[in-house]
Amino acid sequence: MAKTKKIPMRMCLGCREMKPKRELIRIVMNKDGQISLDTTGKLPGRGAYICNSPECAAKLRKNHGIEKNYGCKADEQIYIDIERALTGNEK
Repeated sequence: MAKTKKIPMRMCLGCREMKPKRELIRIVMNKDGQISLDTTGKLPGRGAYICNSPECAAKLRKNHGIEKNYGCKADEQIYIDIERALTGNEK
């Protein structure tokens, strides 16, 4: 009998839907309280996830999802970085 590997699921901060972890983009807050985009998925710190869609990025910004998730004020630059990553307009 073949064992099927369990797929880790995470909730998107934008649309609030559960999706496979590999389909999402990780946002991480390190121990110093700095919030950044984690494209590798391996940075240390508390992680949160967002779908790979501009619509979810817009919902995240509108609902202040990062502030609600981490319980602190997020710099506007993180929202800009997320939107750039999702639209392919990286720096």
